[in-house]
Amino acid sequence: MAAAKPEIRTFLCRSDNIGVLMRDPATGACAAIDVPEAGPVLRVLDETGWSLTDILVTHRHADHVEGIPEVKRATGARVTAPAKAGAEVPEVDVAVAEGDTVRVGDLVGQVWETPGHCADHVTYWFREAGIAFAGDTLFTLGCGRVMESPPETLWHSLSRFLALPDETQIFSGHDYVLSNARFARAADPDNANLKARAEEAERAGREGRFLIPSTLGVERATNPFLRSTEPALARAVELSPGADPTAVFVALRAWKNRF
Repeated sequence: MAAAKPEIRTFLCRSDNIGVLMRDPATGACAAIDVPEAGPVLRVLDETGWSLTDILVTHRHADHVEGIPEVKRATGARVTAPAKAGAEVPEVDVAVAEGDTVRVGDLVGQVWETPGHCADHVTYWFREAGIAFAGDTLFTLGCGRVMESPPETLWHSLSRFLALPDETQIFSGHDYVLSNARFARAADPDNANLKARAEEAERAGREGRFLIPSTLGVERATNPFLRSTEPALARAVELSPGADPTAVFVALRAWKNRF
């Protein structure tokens, strides 16, 4: 018999961070993906009646970890964080690296090291559930800003997502959808799928919704950074249609930085 799908709640933290709770219905185990601030996480736990058992940290930046001490005091949750983050993540119980696995009840995730935005960044890929928690590596219609490595490093990390099934749900760490959509339309103006997605993003913004999670299939069709393999994006950055996707990505990321 197939395992039950996890229950998911997404909600806004701070100004644009996305809080995520994932619960295994078989065991009642529940994980928060990062804790940007304590209040919203504790509120949603109270609303759902879920008991937090785990906190899975994607990277050490303050806007992803500041709420950990308060939430851990309130719940006793176990904190799992990237080994490369060292002591910059508070209250860590388990340090993980590439190839390690994490468990939330019966839900099993694989740890990918996905540096680029920062050196310690990891993604949690729950294969059977069809869910990837991408943090600040991959956003709906965008990708993270390169901060601690050459941009080629981030392209290598993003390329790993292209091997996932189209139905994979991608949970990002921020709601940057509207600004990402504006850049995507500038870079890929003839993409009909992108036009429809950008219009959907505008509607969602007016209605107070966010387009997270997205799916890998939708991102493959609309996200200019994942489309660095496409001739249209090479032409957009004045490279030949057969240009190396790495070079296309580097040029796109530099353009986005100026946009």
